Amino acid sequence: MKVLLLKEPKDRDSGPDPYIQELGLYGFEAALIPVLSFELVSLQTFFEKLSHPDHYEGLIFTSPRAVEAAKLCLGENSKNEAWSNSLKEKWNTKSAYVVGKATASLVEEIGLAPQGEKCGNAEKLAAYICARETPNSSPLLFPCGSLKREVLPTILKEKGESLKNYFSQQGIPASITFFSPSGVRFCLQHIQKFSGDLINQIKFAAIGPTTAEAMEAEGIPVSCTAENPSPQDLANCCLPE
Repeated sequence: MKVLLLKEPKDRDSGPDPYIQELGLYGFEAALIPVLSFELVSLQTFFEKLSHPDHYEGLIFTSPRAVEAAKLCLGENSKNEAWSNSLKEKWNTKSAYVVGKATASLVEEIGLAPQGEKCGNAEKLAAYICARETPNSSPLLFPCGSLKREVLPTILKEKGESLKNYFSQQGIPASITFFSPSGVRFCLQHIQKFSGDLINQIKFAAIGPTTAEAMEAEGIPVSCTAENPSPQDLANCCLPE
């Protein structure tokens, strides 16, 4: 059974992608197609904020990309030295909230102790944070991305071509998994175009309730929803009842 995963592949240096590996254990033939390309900006501004942990109650990382931005901020010798000598210790007196095991693992790599990784999605993490933080206290530092309108045509063109190649070479997949609402927005029209009347034969899966809601808003029937962003949850979700 062929399964198409609309997500960025794991770094090759880190070994096989865990989603492909886990789904393979259950007999699924999975393929990855990246949905978006990212450019990290305002890194100097981000480091300036990281340099003042006394201004914040803690950090929130909801994606590996956000942690990568932090690692890039600390890439220069002087900044890395400042982090190792004092900043890391000060941030470790505060909370570092995360979504998902992959993000938690990267947070540990920069020397922080992640919390909330089992929440699975932003909605649950918010409830987790609210139960632990004092109202009207200092803000939480939340590095996140912003999609610029001017780059969308380029992204759509590139990712549409990737989908086109997959459908022409591999045929219609039995299942397609969306990992984010942005993946739904950018890929759906191409999936509809390349699958044609056969789209009704495809089972669509979602990672998290927010992605499922985005799919439903576009009229896509959601066959199953993995509550947590993990290979195990997705594999269990895709298994026949």
